Amino acid sequence: MSELASEPSSRIEGVLIDFSGTLFRLEIDDTWLAGDNTEQAEHLIQVLTAPVRSGEHLPATMVPDWDRRDLDPETHELVYTESLRRSGLTEPGQAEAAYRRMLDPASWQPYPDVRAALERLRDSGIPVAVVSNIAWDVRTSFDRFGLTGLVTDFVLSFQEGSVKPEEKIFRIACDRLGVDPARALMIGDSLEADGGAAALGCQVEIVEPLPTVDRPTALLDALARHGL
Repeated sequence: MSELASEPSSRIEGVLIDFSGTLFRLEIDDTWLAGDNTEQAEHLIQVLTAPVRSGEHLPATMVPDWDRRDLDPETHELVYTESLRRSGLTEPGQAEAAYRRMLDPASWQPYPDVRAALERLRDSGIPVAVVSNIAWDVRTSFDRFGLTGLVTDFVLSFQEGSVKPEEKIFRIACDRLGVDPARALMIGDSLEADGGAAALGCQVEIVEPLPTVDRPTALLDALARHGL
């Protein structure tokens, strides 16, 4: 739990929720790699999903592109494919194939309590916005598990021209839900990125981006701490 959310100060009327590491987690197995290498798989998950990471692992000419990767799909593909190569996927076409798999809805698994959490909010009349720094439409992952109808709106950085922790993207989400930021809760896995909602007046809960099997109730617990 984030210290930003230790003392909820107002009744929550809308919930903003991050995608990667919060609602869904990228699942990588040895079919992504040249062989069975658990350590490399975990490293690739960090490369592909770390919410805050510098571009120092890339050539200096690509660092500006890294900084705006979640605003443009072509730039996103360019910098992540190069990142994958520099992480050991050096066989011809291997990095490109891994990048395509990252965009595949089948590569993303929802956390065990996602449906229950979203249904709890729906049944309580609380609108939900998925707020994500991302360069593709994640609705496809929600569609795969029949979850799309439980989300009021998707506020995605590449469509909105703003990335967390910028105030703009959180304000867009609150406006779409018709909720005063002081009565909104942001749930995410990065204090630096998702915690930016606090500057707008939102309550913030931070959950750990653990493997899905190791985090059965974090979303439900976060909601319960706010009386939801």
